[in-house]
Amino acid sequence: MNIKHQRVESLLQEVLSEALSQLSDTQINSLSITGVKCSKGKQSAEVFIEATDIAQNERKLILHKLNKAQGILKEYVLSSTQWFRAPILHFSFDDTLQNANTLDSIFAQLAKDKH
Repeated sequence: MNIKHQRVESLLQEVLSEALSQLSDTQINSLSITGVKCSKGKQSAEVFIEATDIAQNERKLILHKLNKAQGILKEYVLSSTQWFRAPILHFSFDDTLQNANTLDSIFAQLAKDKH
């Protein structure tokens, strides 16, 4: 991945974070974006949302709301970046932190059992 592609992803993450914070829905405007992976040519982008404090049953509702707000988010991206076209946004939850915490607790339990 080249530096230009990384800059595009970083800019998109920053702009989408700003856009989410300006939405009126409190369930959406408090979400944190942990990363963005753009396809080559900015056709589509996978947007990763932090999932630490979100219950499993709420995730489907939040994804539905994010997909519904995609038009507003794309307009914000276009106005902020001056790009010709905004990517199609695909949202998913980032469970990396939860997985790391689970592994840490397993390792702690193993260390405790060893002694």
